[in-house]
Amino acid sequence: MDHFALKNKEQLLDLAVRHGTPLYYYDGARVREQYKLFRSFFSFPHVGVHYAMKANYNPTLLRILCEEGCNIDAVSHAEVLLALQVGFRSSDIMYTSNMISDTEMQAVAALGVLFNIDSLSRLEKFGCAFPGSRVCLRFNPEVVTGHHDNVKTGGDETKFGINLRNIDSALAICSQYGLRVVGVHEHAGSGIPETVDMEAGMSAILRLVTLSRFPDLEFVDFGGGFKVLYKPGEKVVDYFTFGASVSAMFSSFCSSFGRELEMRFEPGRFLVAEAGYLLVTVNTLKYNGDRRIVGVDSGFPQLIRPMFYGAYHHITNVSALIRSDVEVERYDVVGNICETGDRFAKDRMISTISEGDILCIHTAGAYGFAMGGVYNLRAMPTEVVIDSTDGVTFVEFVRKGLSAQELIDSVLSK
Repeated sequence: MDHFALKNKEQLLDLAVRHGTPLYYYDGARVREQYKLFRSFFSFPHVGVHYAMKANYNPTLLRILCEEGCNIDAVSHAEVLLALQVGFRSSDIMYTSNMISDTEMQAVAALGVLFNIDSLSRLEKFGCAFPGSRVCLRFNPEVVTGHHDNVKTGGDETKFGINLRNIDSALAICSQYGLRVVGVHEHAGSGIPETVDMEAGMSAILRLVTLSRFPDLEFVDFGGGFKVLYKPGEKVVDYFTFGASVSAMFSSFCSSFGRELEMRFEPGRFLVAEAGYLLVTVNTLKYNGDRRIVGVDSGFPQLIRPMFYGAYHHITNVSALIRSDVEVERYDVVGNICETGDRFAKDRMISTISEGDILCIHTAGAYGFAMGGVYNLRAMPTEVVIDSTDGVTFVEFVRKGLSAQELIDSVLSK
């Protein structure tokens, strides 16, 4: 599917007119398609999919994934609470702890979800507080990969996971407190460009399981890291070949282990990124020498990936598409935040832009709104989800952004 083509340009323009901008729009049907596509990669009969809800916690998208049979990977107490309140059961949720407090540990444990623990310190505290519990252990696969240094979660320089060299210490703690290790977990990075790196992380953790044995083991979780398309012409990763390869690998492993286990993955970005768009309005055109600078009514706190990761997001002038304007010019697209780095695109060829035009920033469904903030006291955008099939809309969810006064009221409230 060419998600850069904007076949629904009239709908996007209508949404921008009805709800104002900046506006996050999510295509619910596309999320369903992505979930089904992901499941189709793997021939192994027991595959568990836990959506990494940190990518996008919009409640309607969560309900859609719940309806499709997806489970949840949560990383905070609030994420667990939200998942439960939109319809997931505690047994559908795994809580991946990272540098948490004792207070959060107690609060999450009271909700009955499975803990995925990634440090010897927390494992000791958890065992002392909840002896005899079921637990998953997150190990550092010592494979360093990902689309940016800030999302590489393997190797000695990362804060994540129990070092493979500390397996004996981890098992000793589990034995001391009677903890039953029902899962083993690894995650090498996010947006991994080559499947060979993903398979290397998987092989490392399977070797660990083979050598150490876990009598209560129910699943092996290989995390996420599945790449999506951000740039036209970008290479499509062949996940069908990858899925066939790892299905065979895991099937062989289960045969040698002595019983069939569940193979788990935690896609976040893959399920929601391509379903999301950020619509903005051009409010300023200015020229600095030979640079055409386009100012819009959003900024990096509402989509931080370009500033934070140097990430590329394709930009389409929706208004120009409606006008059938085929002329293109070179622009810098900048935001309304008082920071020089507040830029969505530099030296980008875009259909001729006029003030008042609606621009669409693509592939904004993951780590967009979810990573947002209110820097410069600019409220987060309105969100709209449209879930439709065969052109018939059956769900339209709107979460209205705050006005300036509502934002101030929230700041002043006790």
